[in-house]
Amino acid sequence: MEKTYIQDLHRHAGEEVQLQGWVSNIRSSGKVKFIVLRDGTGLVQGVMVKGQVPDSLIEKFETLTQESSLSIKGKVRKDDRAPGGFELDLTDIPHIYNIAHEYPITHKEHGIEFLADRRHLWLRSSRQHAIMRVRHRIIKTIRDFFDNRGFTLIDSPILTPAACEGTSTLFETDYFDLGKAYLSQSGQLYGEASAMAFGKIYCFGPTFRAEKSKTRRHLTEFWMVEPEVAFNDLEDDMDLAEEFLECIVQTVLQNCGPELKVLERDTTKLQNVKKPFPRITYDEAAKILHDKGLPFEWGSDLGGTDETVVSEQFDRPVMVHRYPSEVKAFYMKRDPQNPKLALAVDVLAPEGYGEIIGGSQREDDLDALLTRIKEQHLPESAFEWYLDLRRFGSVPHAGFGLGVERTVSWICGLEHVRETIPFPRMIYRLTP
Repeated sequence: MEKTYIQDLHRHAGEEVQLQGWVSNIRSSGKVKFIVLRDGTGLVQGVMVKGQVPDSLIEKFETLTQESSLSIKGKVRKDDRAPGGFELDLTDIPHIYNIAHEYPITHKEHGIEFLADRRHLWLRSSRQHAIMRVRHRIIKTIRDFFDNRGFTLIDSPILTPAACEGTSTLFETDYFDLGKAYLSQSGQLYGEASAMAFGKIYCFGPTFRAEKSKTRRHLTEFWMVEPEVAFNDLEDDMDLAEEFLECIVQTVLQNCGPELKVLERDTTKLQNVKKPFPRITYDEAAKILHDKGLPFEWGSDLGGTDETVVSEQFDRPVMVHRYPSEVKAFYMKRDPQNPKLALAVDVLAPEGYGEIIGGSQREDDLDALLTRIKEQHLPESAFEWYLDLRRFGSVPHAGFGLGVERTVSWICGLEHVRETIPFPRMIYRLTP
């Protein structure tokens, strides 16, 4: 019999089909027996009545446990009360692949550490399915957005010879006879080189931060997409980020309704995520914080609480631009109107989810970039190739990075970023 998936049952109403999967739940109500099967594409309930099916089928049913793997056969019946709109009138269990041992994750409540220790099994739950499907849709939308706009995907290296975002948060390793190497904090520097070759590019992959942070927004390994565009300035950069975020959120709303429903997400707040986004300067953000009575000192970077308070003033993401240059990276261009400011922008998500995009116009002047590298005591020799970009055809250019996990956390309305990636890595967790 042709293999069928639960997500395709609507095409087979009135037909007999065979499904393969795992027992999500089993129960009995008198003579009526129920199997809830999941196959990775959805859930469906199979029903059989004692006396209307062979006794051998009832005997097989009685051996089943939660997460046992099997194939079932039955007639597809439309039922608007069922989760997917269809049920199966069971006629056979052709094969039982494995009778599962006592499954540790039951349908009762479990503590987060208990579940995190069993992440390899926790992924089978409906909630985690929903989150991973939203993540999948976000990643697909990211690729489609840039591919459809003529960007070229450039894969940046994971092992790098120098820091991009500061030396205090690097994972270090020995690299044969060449000294130290570091897990990448960002593909941006390589993205800049690629933009000088291809005009507009994006890199997309895992990045690593050895930051000893235990907040609900931090992972030590996460995925980031980083577009870079030659001849773009800060305003162009903000325009691109705005269009990009709107596309992601609206595409998820259009395609992930069932998943957002499982997560009980209030989607009315996501429906507001449409351009134009409010754009405020760092000075204006500081004034908001002072007016709210927060002891914010000019020249400091925005902390988590600061970001939350600023974002609460708006019903969609807010762009905060022109930060003090001292709190921003060496490669960010200074504002010609005020060299104390960097042409940088952070996009803060609403509802207290913090920074999801950080970007800037890059310093395109060789002497200015050399000065910054020396001021920050960075090894000039490690950046010789990067300085070449300013020696050979330098142009204004800009880009940004979007963290996938923070974006998933915001769109799904999650309390902690650890649920946004299949196997999270945090300072206190390296397993499973």
